[in-house]
Amino acid sequence: MVLNYFLYYLVIIPISLLPFPFLYLLSDFFFIIIYHFVGYRKKVVLANLHNSFPEKSDKEINAVCKKFYRHFCDLIIESIKIFTISEKQVKKRMRILNPEVVNRFYDEGRSVVLVGGHVNNWELYAVAIDATLKHQSIGIYKKLKSPFWDNAMRKTRQKYGLRMVATKIVKDVFEQDKNKLTATIFGADQSPGNVKSAHWMTFLNQETAVTFGSEKYAKLYNMPMIYGEITKTKRGHYEMKYEVLTESPNEHPEGEITEMHTKQLEKAIKQAPQYWLWTHRRWKHKRKQETVDS
Repeated sequence: MVLNYFLYYLVIIPISLLPFPFLYLLSDFFFIIIYHFVGYRKKVVLANLHNSFPEKSDKEINAVCKKFYRHFCDLIIESIKIFTISEKQVKKRMRILNPEVVNRFYDEGRSVVLVGGHVNNWELYAVAIDATLKHQSIGIYKKLKSPFWDNAMRKTRQKYGLRMVATKIVKDVFEQDKNKLTATIFGADQSPGNVKSAHWMTFLNQETAVTFGSEKYAKLYNMPMIYGEITKTKRGHYEMKYEVLTESPNEHPEGEITEMHTKQLEKAIKQAPQYWLWTHRRWKHKRKQETVDS
């Protein structure tokens, strides 16, 4: 616990208070260390890239890998900045292009489900979203093992209006809030905790277990499903654009909405692969061995 306090107050916060130009100098330094010397999860990244883009040459894969690590180091620095970033800086660096797409449903008295992936800077989006929407924004997250860091991250993400809800209590929260107007955010590109309830489909050239929660709750409470895509306009600056996938989730057969938003994400990744989070072990589940008893 003492070490956590030391890291937070004597390392993380002082770094966070630095202006962006200095932070990006740190990012350039971290890139040299992480990419050229440490090689953090480099085998995982290269394997994921090779499996996702079999048509690309080794040279092309290595080029994407290098660009990814440059962005990854920026993401680390930008995530540290989130601890002390001002609302003015948030608005400047994360532009929500069409909030009216979501706000229309508030005017109609309907809650919505927002779904996207870990592309570009989702942490910056977390602190930007609530100021642009009429709904109460809710972020679904996996609780950290350390109570100290879980509290620090939750407090940081919630400071400008977003409400964070741990995955273990999502079901209860949806029921409690069914008469409130909410916009609930799902990051739908992580490996599912319960693979037996996942939807299997081809994603980036591989059989993939996709989390089913966003579709499940959209149908259960008849909420429109909206896909959100973050693009990077320049270093440290991003834009979010919304697209309605369906206003009538119960008119779709099971799995169709999940495939819709996953294919949208796949399209975005293919357009700029360096901006997706390639370090996570997305394909640790294999269909044959995981579905034997299902």
